[in-house]
Amino acid sequence: MTPSATAAPAAADDVTAAVLAGRDVTLDGDTVVTVPAGKTTYNGVFRGEGTLTVRGSGTLVLTKDSDFTLPKSRQRQAVRTQGGNHPYVTTANPDPPAITVERGATLQYGNGGTTGLIGHFPYNTPAFRLNQNNVRVDGTLRLSLTSAYNLGIISGSGLITQPRFLWGTWDISGTHPFSGVIDNGTQANAGRPEYATSLPNMRKVLNQGTWTVDTPLGQTVTQRMDFYQREYGSDINVQSRPGSKVVLTGQYSWSNQGGDTNPSLSDPALNWTPARKNINKRGTNIKGANVQWGDGTTNKIFMPGTAETVYINLLAARSRSLLTFNYNGPVTLGAPIGGGVFHDTLSTPGAGDIVIKGTQGNDVTFAAVQYYNGSTTVEKGAVLRLGSGKSGGDGGLYTKGDLYKLVNNGSLVLRNTAKPLSLSRISGSGSLTQSGAATTTLTSGVTYTGTTTVTKGTLALDGASLARSKGIRLTSSGARLDVRRASGGVLNLSSSLSGKGKVVGAVTNTSTGKVSGGVTVTGDYTQGAGGQLTVKDRALKVGGALRLGGRLVVEPASATAAASSTAATPAKTITVIDHTGKAKTKGTFKGLKENAKVKVGKTEYRISYRGGDGNDVVLTSGKNNTASPSATTRAAPQASGAAPKSATTENASNESSVPLAWWVAAAVLGGLVALMVPVSRRRRAGRGGGRHAA
Repeated sequence: MTPSATAAPAAADDVTAAVLAGRDVTLDGDTVVTVPAGKTTYNGVFRGEGTLTVRGSGTLVLTKDSDFTLPKSRQRQAVRTQGGNHPYVTTANPDPPAITVERGATLQYGNGGTTGLIGHFPYNTPAFRLNQNNVRVDGTLRLSLTSAYNLGIISGSGLITQPRFLWGTWDISGTHPFSGVIDNGTQANAGRPEYATSLPNMRKVLNQGTWTVDTPLGQTVTQRMDFYQREYGSDINVQSRPGSKVVLTGQYSWSNQGGDTNPSLSDPALNWTPARKNINKRGTNIKGANVQWGDGTTNKIFMPGTAETVYINLLAARSRSLLTFNYNGPVTLGAPIGGGVFHDTLSTPGAGDIVIKGTQGNDVTFAAVQYYNGSTTVEKGAVLRLGSGKSGGDGGLYTKGDLYKLVNNGSLVLRNTAKPLSLSRISGSGSLTQSGAATTTLTSGVTYTGTTTVTKGTLALDGASLARSKGIRLTSSGARLDVRRASGGVLNLSSSLSGKGKVVGAVTNTSTGKVSGGVTVTGDYTQGAGGQLTVKDRALKVGGALRLGGRLVVEPASATAAASSTAATPAKTITVIDHTGKAKTKGTFKGLKENAKVKVGKTEYRISYRGGDGNDVVLTSGKNNTASPSATTRAAPQASGAAPKSATTENASNESSVPLAWWVAAAVLGGLVALMVPVSRRRRAGRGGGRHAA
């Protein structure tokens, strides 16, 4: 329950005259003080039983501590200390406010010293004194104290402000219905091991000093408000006990407008742009804590900015720290996470680990090189991008950390534009995509099992292997996979290799690998008995030695186009492998020796491993070389209208004709129609009769 929002009764005792005269006041029920414009300093005290309401347009300054209580008939709150050897305090069914500051009025506790607080402390609470006198603030409550203090349960919608540089500490304990703004000038403890703090309705915190969040054992504390900073030097410190977590769902931003009562920022881009004298620099220190930014319902990152405008320290205290990103949309971390002291973030590595939570839509970009020494985990369904893909937004991880590893069960996207990126010890079931202009190099310990995709730039292997990746895709002509320094000095393919890009180095496809035409291999290409080459609409290009074995599979470029064609002109020459190396091609595909017959529809081809310029693997048809299929070359019949099947060539002798099922055999108007789609075509000058690659 929350304290009742009760205005002073009309019949309240008016003690204004006594206060203005500086006399002590003994309360006997509800009492009101009307403060005139300007500042009124009161050197007396309030005592007795009752309530105090401050109204008017001025400021009432209390210089001495006052102690009074609510009438016993209104006291109802239950305060419990529990937790055994780790005691913490809870408050249930809070009392109505004992002090009310009405809109327009200001009540000031203290005048820069240690006294001036209104409070009654009947509870034997550990490590702090819980105030029984709850307070409602609809105007302004100014805390000008250098001591440690507690205000009980706060409510209302006004402003609670603490001047800067007083070094007093406000213990904000319990659950507070306050919906206004807190201006923290020096130090506020929004949680400690002895109590949890909840401010579910509070709009904003103007943090001009240090806001500290801590928790009792085994509890989760969530703070949803936005934080703002106006002067250099403010920070948020987060600590937690074993089994506990602190969840921060708001945003810590600079403020250049709105004053104390409504701090705001005129342009979000200013969080990313240094201001004069670094007045917009703010930071957070995570001290051996389990912290989560976001709760899966927002994509406003907690710390927006760069290394010039924010600092983030991941420290060890009782244990290492853990920081989890939990957003439902894209967010960008523009600053490094380190482990220094305050703004000196990069003086030492951060001591902690990072998790990108598997919430739908959680897409986190690290647009700065990180400096924490622990692990990074990308959960299933989440995305981590290293680099923003824009100039000045290159990212990376601190791979020299003693506990470094990258566990990727989601998607890892690498998109630096200028700074080369080096990664090692990547495990998990997720995918890896290289999409930046800058080269990414994978070194030792690469065991992830997801797909590897290069859309732009170069992915290089240096002592690493992609043996466990379930597929390699080079999706554009500018995509490069550099394997010259890979484990074993070659790409030992055990999955699939496809696309339009280039493998720089040698490829060995000897076991269960599958290569699709269209890829360029600058070095040697070796296909063993267990390998397979699939040709669709582009030939495989090989720049080094070519050694062949295994299977050749040819697929139609488009089943729909093949089925709709009624009169295709067969290509005379179809190139399967464009071999530009000087050495002669060695070996043959399984069952396809030199000059073996290959039937394509009604057209009979012969395969040659000395075609083109003498090294290409081509299929060539003879002049008007058409015949009815023989028993040894006839393709398996298909139902009318069925999609074309891939053709697999194997188990044929030198003089056998083996069907390449590029076509769909369908009964159209009572007959078989030969449908032909060339894999690719081109002419090369200086070659007798030219050459058409299928």
